[in-house]
Amino acid sequence: MFNKILIVGCGLIGSSILRASIKKKISKKVYILEKSNSHIKQIKKLKLKCEILKDLKTQIPNLDMIIFCTHLSEYTKILKKFDKYIGRNTIITDVGSSKEKILKNIKTNIGKKVNWVSSHPIAGSEVSGPKFGDENLFLNKWCVLIKDKNTKKKHIKIISKFWSKIGSKIVFMNSKEHDHIFSITSHIPHLVAYNMVKTAMNFEKKKKSNIVKFSAGGLRDFTRTAASNEVMWKDIFLNNKENIIKGIDLFMNNMREFKRLINMKNEKKLIKIMKDSKKIRKKIISSKQDVNLPDFGRR
Repeated sequence: MFNKILIVGCGLIGSSILRASIKKKISKKVYILEKSNSHIKQIKKLKLKCEILKDLKTQIPNLDMIIFCTHLSEYTKILKKFDKYIGRNTIITDVGSSKEKILKNIKTNIGKKVNWVSSHPIAGSEVSGPKFGDENLFLNKWCVLIKDKNTKKKHIKIISKFWSKIGSKIVFMNSKEHDHIFSITSHIPHLVAYNMVKTAMNFEKKKKSNIVKFSAGGLRDFTRTAASNEVMWKDIFLNNKENIIKGIDLFMNNMREFKRLINMKNEKKLIKIMKDSKKIRKKIISSKQDVNLPDFGRR
């Protein structure tokens, strides 16, 4: 499919793309650009068929595709470093969870026009690093491709083929729609998880009680989500600020309503809200976004 591709950043997502690309023979050569010495050591230990770049000047002009798998805050900085080495036919994509602000920054700060088609594979985990990479991470998972008014059809077609080849199902959105949707489905839930863990810590400190050893499934699952990479989520929160703040306001209004109903002992309305919530779970199961097994199928 390609002669040469470059993966910038080789953590969980980047190393999973690397593994899947090797398995599906996506490219004759796969290059890695990674600043973490720890990650580089892991990649070498895994003996994956790739080349870790040291000299950008000799390779970037000949690349067919570059995939950004770094933190959102690093995009512009990295692009500026090797902007002049990118070939006119090189297609660039990324895996970031926030789009609108990042794409505006790229257009504003990068001198020449780059062939950028933004991607967001809906796959991942709270763990990070190359050792956790999985060649099947994207299998039957959605990948959102950002299709704005200036996106070229030929570039969309190439990026669609790439993600399909490594197992993803493709859906198209514009950047505004994407950020609005994922503020609710992903960003706010992570923010709630961080806040719930913080609340538990505050409670433990105030009551001088060891609550960790008594953690029920609810708190345990919040801690799993809150174990995600803090730099990645800081970037997401700040880049999708407007949508997230609106979501926080809505969440707080609903919490106040719960507080009011509990205080009034309004059993009927409480039960209705909780029954309605079950409908969302059923929709998630029916759309095959999760399994209908006790404890999320954990063993």
